[in-house]
Amino acid sequence: MSDPNGPSPEFDSLAPSISFTRRSFIVSALGAGFALSVQPIMAQTLITTDTDGLTCSEIKIPVADGALPAYFARPNAGKKFPTILVIQEIFGVHEHIKDVCRRLAKQGYLAIAPELYARQGDPRQYTNIQELMNQVVSKIPDAQVMSDLDACTAWAKGNGGDETRLGITGFCWGGRITWLYSAHNPQVRAGVAWYGRIVGDKNALTPRHPIDVGAALHGPVLGLYGGQDQGIPLDTVAAMRGVLASGTTASKESAIVIYDDAPHAFHADYRPSYRKEAAEDGWKRLLAWFKANGI
Repeated sequence: MSDPNGPSPEFDSLAPSISFTRRSFIVSALGAGFALSVQPIMAQTLITTDTDGLTCSEIKIPVADGALPAYFARPNAGKKFPTILVIQEIFGVHEHIKDVCRRLAKQGYLAIAPELYARQGDPRQYTNIQELMNQVVSKIPDAQVMSDLDACTAWAKGNGGDETRLGITGFCWGGRITWLYSAHNPQVRAGVAWYGRIVGDKNALTPRHPIDVGAALHGPVLGLYGGQDQGIPLDTVAAMRGVLASGTTASKESAIVIYDDAPHAFHADYRPSYRKEAAEDGWKRLLAWFKANGI
């Protein structure tokens, strides 16, 4: 399912072309802790993965207009690691997202989590979720995100990653991006989208949504959704299943799992929405999905 020719030209219409100019990024470095808008943290369920046997650090990904801060983790020993792009929730690259990278590194992956809001704002500074959505999240062009993820893939190739074994996973906002990127880059072998929005309003920045590209996937996607998610109606999930069934081979090989009793963000072990059983089952499915698709 990989293709050495790079991202699909037919998907370039995802958003208007972006004119990159060198500028100072609002976020030039990753911070510790969590965004203010998700306080208080549920410390009793927060999972912390150690760094034993791993190389983990903040990095700077070269992009057309500067350097994108990101976190990466990989095993100390070995080379040509299969690569997983880890896409943030609306709250940016915080401790939970970094921990997901370490969990994947413990399984033998090179995992990269880029701060995809770096040009538009710092999610750590917002105390109100709606303000964060209005001031930062709504201003992120999909085309910019696709380009940044292409840059992350290129960085991985030059830093111990195996570009022929590329996967992607994302949560909430990042779940939506997982669907989109799996239709954008022919090198993606598989994706796992955690409760990513399937439909939405269209504009110049977000001209397509997963429902619009689900029939054109390059790598099969496993969608993990909560049956009690108030923000993602189950009829949209059912519609996505229909789209997948009518698409490419990778689309037809995709699958969606619904955890009937789980709310949105059931994998987020630092929040009250965390559901241990669903989160653990989803993680096992993620690992099996990547392995089954040669990652």
